[in-house]
Amino acid sequence: MSKSKSLFKLFKDMDKTLLFSSLLLIVFGTLNIVTASSREAVVNASTNLFYYFFKHSIILFISFIAFLIIIKIPTSKYKKFIPLLYFIVLCLNLYLILVGVATRGANNWIDLKFIKVQPSEFAKPILILYTSILLEKYYSKLKNPSLEHGNIIWKIIGLSLILPIIVFLQKDLGTASILFGIFLVLYLFSPMSNKEKLKNALIFIGIIAIALIVMLSIKGYILSDSQLSRLNDFTNPCSKYESTGYQICNAFIAINNGSLTGVGIGKSTQKYSYIPEPHTDMVFAIIAEENGVLICALIFILYLIILYRLLKLSSKTKKISNKYICIGISVYIFLHILINLGGLFGLIPLTGVPLPFLSYGGSFTLSLIISLAIAQRISIETNNEKNKLEL
Repeated sequence: MSKSKSLFKLFKDMDKTLLFSSLLLIVFGTLNIVTASSREAVVNASTNLFYYFFKHSIILFISFIAFLIIIKIPTSKYKKFIPLLYFIVLCLNLYLILVGVATRGANNWIDLKFIKVQPSEFAKPILILYTSILLEKYYSKLKNPSLEHGNIIWKIIGLSLILPIIVFLQKDLGTASILFGIFLVLYLFSPMSNKEKLKNALIFIGIIAIALIVMLSIKGYILSDSQLSRLNDFTNPCSKYESTGYQICNAFIAINNGSLTGVGIGKSTQKYSYIPEPHTDMVFAIIAEENGVLICALIFILYLIILYRLLKLSSKTKKISNKYICIGISVYIFLHILINLGGLFGLIPLTGVPLPFLSYGGSFTLSLIISLAIAQRISIETNNEKNKLEL
């Protein structure tokens, strides 16, 4: 079979709604980066208007190649190489704690001169895959009430939570929260009984409390001053405009300026020095200002469609690990939306995580598209199984 026919067959079995919804957001987000990053590119980076657009396009091209590779790899092979990838990502994140240089208060970047990589972003899909494989491996034993589950449960908890803990120690509270959230949802959907879930959750909370007390006694603090200020000052940011509330308050102004239909593409005023790096974590404020509430509503609808299709795929697939993978990917995307927009709207503390499909970024964009490629591979396998049953 030729490569073109092979790709066509794979495309035929993909979730088209998920695919085209994602593509719409990717295209819109990439084009929006031109206007959102214009001031940053020309003034701060001293380069041309399309600087960040071209850089982001290169990442998208790399992500597209990764997508084509991943949709051809059967999920049955994941258990052969995912533990190794988990170990590599674990070591990279541990390396950053030991010798990393803080960037905006967090030790989470590896600077290779020609490219900057954030290993904690790749920890998200790897954590989803690794935990899902573990839950499938021990599924039948955890479902059997006559067996002792203690050792199995704590093996899953220990192996899965070491990554979030390491990222937390990098002082990256946003990414650590997402990793903890992904594991928590997978834990709640695991086959163990509700009594076991509650019991082990209480034990784990006790262990964390002791660990935090030890950390406080040794270091003298748990959260850094910048993290504490974000936790304390998010409720009324405009009252602290000249200090910690500057960024969120200007985002409020941008959203208010946009009204129903926006001020027009390229006509945002808040991207000019008022919102730092408006093409990254605060990109939604610029989208709202230039495009208005109507376009923002369409973005929310596309987000809902993507999350629905992932959960629908989870219910359709027969393979246990694939069910958990789809749940994990949907939680991954949902938490990024929740934490980014919740911080932007002043509903929760601003922790600085990218907005899916719309924020400029290398590691996050690649990680997100890899996750979607895995979901599409699951769709391909699910449709293949369905076709075989119908023959």
